[in-house]
Amino acid sequence: MKNEIDTRLSRLRRSLVARDLQAVLVTCPENRYYLSGFWAEDLGLGESAGCLLITRNENLLLTDGRYKEQATKEAPLFQVQLYKKGLPALLKQLFRDLDIKRCGFEPPFLPVATYKKIKHAIVPATLVDFGDLIFKMRAIKDHEELAKIGRAQEVAEEVFADILPELKAGVTEREVAFLILKGLYLKADGPSFPPIVASGPNAALPHAIPGNRELKAGEPIIIDMGARLDGYCSDMTRTMFIGEPDPYFKEIYNVVKDAQEAAQRFIRAGIRCKDADGAAREIIEQRGFGEYFVHSLGHGVGIAIHEAPAVSFRNRKLLRAGMVITVEPGIYIPGKGGVRLENMAVVEENGCRLLTSSRFYYEFQ
Repeated sequence: MKNEIDTRLSRLRRSLVARDLQAVLVTCPENRYYLSGFWAEDLGLGESAGCLLITRNENLLLTDGRYKEQATKEAPLFQVQLYKKGLPALLKQLFRDLDIKRCGFEPPFLPVATYKKIKHAIVPATLVDFGDLIFKMRAIKDHEELAKIGRAQEVAEEVFADILPELKAGVTEREVAFLILKGLYLKADGPSFPPIVASGPNAALPHAIPGNRELKAGEPIIIDMGARLDGYCSDMTRTMFIGEPDPYFKEIYNVVKDAQEAAQRFIRAGIRCKDADGAAREIIEQRGFGEYFVHSLGHGVGIAIHEAPAVSFRNRKLLRAGMVITVEPGIYIPGKGGVRLENMAVVEENGCRLLTSSRFYYEFQ
């Protein structure tokens, strides 16, 4: 991973020069990992595991004593410095010692209270919005990243296959979610997000939280899950049924499946994200369910479960080769239930390559 990180840092430094910055402060946990290899869980906005200060010549990883050993081991290209009196105090010293006058930062990932303290500590230096450069870098996956995401998806499908026999009438959503989590911790590094298990009317809620509702025959069961493995995520959704589904949901299932397939045929490098979304949305609207497709077609997947690009009807940016996106149309009927199907796809020059297998689909007539 050292070579990949060195390449990323070189690209980042070119941007510092172009923007007349002496450094950038990296506080997004996923960006921190992407640029250093240091992986630690941040326990909320007020409990950071550390940040990176990257200058034109130095790689510094700033953290506290809890992470010294881990940071030294996982980020060999970085000098680890501990802040014993808090991050602002350490930055005050470093900005003075390294003659930093203008430093980029990531506004969405720096709490306002911390920002104010740092801004005051580093005077006369200034903080400058660094924009989304690192997120754009992360959006294009290299060969090793694609391999890791692919392996994470393979494991997710293994766990999905393991829990299928447990989908029986009387089992609760929460019990199914527990089995998914158990499998992901046994076969991977854990879940890439809390799994969704939504049955019957709950399947009309795109982000339903598994509860004590018991599964029933004939009703849709949306299962949305993913594995985290070697720092990278996978994401998949299948809608399952116990026994013979209601004809109404057979129809909805076929519409969603047709929409997904249409989008997958359309996706390739150079098209707008909004047009990829439109390829699926058009099918659903033509079949009379347009008002019930209430979210975008998909999103990027990588170190984070949701990252660039947003494959949305609002996003006019182009898809580029090497992006990994989800293709997940859905129809949600309030009070009755819903259907969602989700694959992960690698955008390529002349189409897309699915990382999700064709397993776990129905063929309804």
